[in-house]
Amino acid sequence: MSLAKPVPEARPLDPGQMLSQAQTQFFIPATASLHERRPRTLKHGDSFAVFDHSGDAIAGPGSPEGLYHRDTRHLSHLYLTVNGLRPILLSSALRDDNATLTCDLANPDFMGDDGRVAVEHDLIHLRRTRFLRDGAVYERITVRNFDSQARQVEIGIAFAADFSDLFEVRGMTRLRRGEMGEPRLTEAAAELTYLGRDGQERVTHLRFDPRPATLSERQARFQLHLDPGQRRAIFIQISCYRPEEESSLSRHFLKSLREAMEDMKEARARAASIRSTNDLFNEIAGRSIADIAMLSTQTAYGPYPYAGIPWFSTVFGRDALITALQTLWLDPEIGRGVLGYLAAHQATSFDAAADAEPGKILHEVRHGEMAELGEVPFRHYYGSIDSTPLFVMLASAYLERTGDLAFVESILPQLHGALEWIDRYGDRDGDGFVEYGRHTDQGLQNQGWKDSHDSVFHADGSLASGPIAIAEVQAYVYGAWHGIATILARLGDAAGSAAYLDRARDLRERFDAAFFDADLGTYVLALDGAKKPCRVRSSNAGHVLFTGLAKTSRADAVVRTLMAPASFSGWGIRTIASTEARYNPMSYHNGSIWPHDNAMIAAGFARYGYREEAARIFEGLVAAASYVDLRRLPELFCGFPRRRAMGPTFYPVACSPQAWAAGAPLSLVQSCLGLSIQVDEKRLCLEQPVLPEFLGTLLLKGLSVGNARIDVALDRMAGKAVVKPMGRSGEAQVVTIA
Repeated sequence: MSLAKPVPEARPLDPGQMLSQAQTQFFIPATASLHERRPRTLKHGDSFAVFDHSGDAIAGPGSPEGLYHRDTRHLSHLYLTVNGLRPILLSSALRDDNATLTCDLANPDFMGDDGRVAVEHDLIHLRRTRFLRDGAVYERITVRNFDSQARQVEIGIAFAADFSDLFEVRGMTRLRRGEMGEPRLTEAAAELTYLGRDGQERVTHLRFDPRPATLSERQARFQLHLDPGQRRAIFIQISCYRPEEESSLSRHFLKSLREAMEDMKEARARAASIRSTNDLFNEIAGRSIADIAMLSTQTAYGPYPYAGIPWFSTVFGRDALITALQTLWLDPEIGRGVLGYLAAHQATSFDAAADAEPGKILHEVRHGEMAELGEVPFRHYYGSIDSTPLFVMLASAYLERTGDLAFVESILPQLHGALEWIDRYGDRDGDGFVEYGRHTDQGLQNQGWKDSHDSVFHADGSLASGPIAIAEVQAYVYGAWHGIATILARLGDAAGSAAYLDRARDLRERFDAAFFDADLGTYVLALDGAKKPCRVRSSNAGHVLFTGLAKTSRADAVVRTLMAPASFSGWGIRTIASTEARYNPMSYHNGSIWPHDNAMIAAGFARYGYREEAARIFEGLVAAASYVDLRRLPELFCGFPRRRAMGPTFYPVACSPQAWAAGAPLSLVQSCLGLSIQVDEKRLCLEQPVLPEFLGTLLLKGLSVGNARIDVALDRMAGKAVVKPMGRSGEAQVVTIA
């Protein structure tokens, strides 16, 4: 029987070193730059892992590295040594499909007792091959001797598990924690445990093959005799649970690796493919598709894209809904999975702590100890103002894309619940606009996608007080009403459809009167609780174009304002223009550049016929991605102006990969091509397609139109896109609208 020992109490930060509590409840400290670390990430299901380029996880303040499962860090330290020294990094690479991480290492100089070099560097090669599956990291370390004589090599694997809640890793402090258990050791395994204050035991189980020469609660050591040219392999399984013993860890490694590869292959095969004559763009598009596949967790309802690594690898409503909209033309199964999950978890009662109201759609789900204890409100949290109308928008878009009326009809009660929420709870003061305001001071202060505490403000920089009607939310409501009108028409309810179209027309008139500011040349950011407009030039106005809420007569002014140098940096459109009081290109929401934001704005531009401007946004983001490790667009980057022959400035704690950032290039393809799939007419429609200058030829293969599949190529000639149908299976056609 093991005796539990208490974990030392976390020391609270000096209040003088922190912002106010209201501003920092759920902050992410920038004590170290994730871009500087350029971590290597793996994910499967509810687990993800963050490693450095050598494949290690180095514990320490500000380090996000380790293995996580359901919002708890099950491995906080993993450190490989050869003869007591850290090996030299040769290369570090993720497969193009994100299935495995491979790190090539070599020995440093080994010194003899006389102070001279006894073994020169680069004679012992180590290759670490690692993947993550079903809550466990699997690793094979292959050691080979390239020396002309036999060598004795000691491989050390140091390990530790702090069982920190993800919010602790993000920077929150706790005065009380649970208890660490005494480590349990066998000849080839070590088990570390933690009993949380929520009553849950959390386990990290490390298993080794072959059996280590020595094994303690902190380190495994292997003694390898290597003849010239000989190689030996060490297998490790690090599980976030107590595994059933396998007869051979090496066979289990290979079996699980094959399954992981097959899963990735299946996810990629489900979606259409994108190729071009530009190798750089091919890398960006390939990584985007692979990242969405990796971030998508299989649920009972289908694939659900988790928001991002390391801070947001869980269910988010808004992020998944937007990611599904971005990828609907390529892979509608994601949209179905998102709709099914969110319908099943729609709020049915009032809960102030969770900001839940009947009919409201989820914002966030957390499974860690702090969420279970209520130390953070995100166990099942509903504090987003936009998830609910976006849910209805996605349902309509999914129906248009697939013709799957039976599925949409199955979630019709939840769609009606969402619409009732908009009327009953969303419009808090009965003025016809949807506002947000948290029910307790533990909830998020701002509940649009720009949810920083200072993201909604007036022209003089003063923060807006609520309830706040943010511009893009009114656009999403407009989109939801148009969407439900389409659904009701398909179901034969002509009167209900017409009623929602009337409401949408009325909203357009009222919105234009209250939100358009001729002096700004665009829509105001928001109306505060006193209905005073926040006269700020922001990217939010582009979302008004996204759903069609903007009057046609306003579109040109909005596009010109967003593409002016104050807003368009050359890399993309800033969240806040450089002319505004709180502009800071290094801020999270007040001057930074978000790929997903730009993709939605570009979709709005295209909707109103401004495809050339959409192509400029596309070019800026692709150029930015060319400077990013793995050609992977991050969650955001800083909004400094683009400089010749220099890359963008990176945001220190941006998630990467991030689902809606990965979806941005894919959405931009659709916007520039004016691509829509009309299932009832059995056709793929390309309306006034435009190819950016960096694309000479673009090939789309395997686009589904009902039961048919279509391949189509587009060539850029004399500034125009020439469409060439390449092949099809089934009954469908390609239609070009000039």
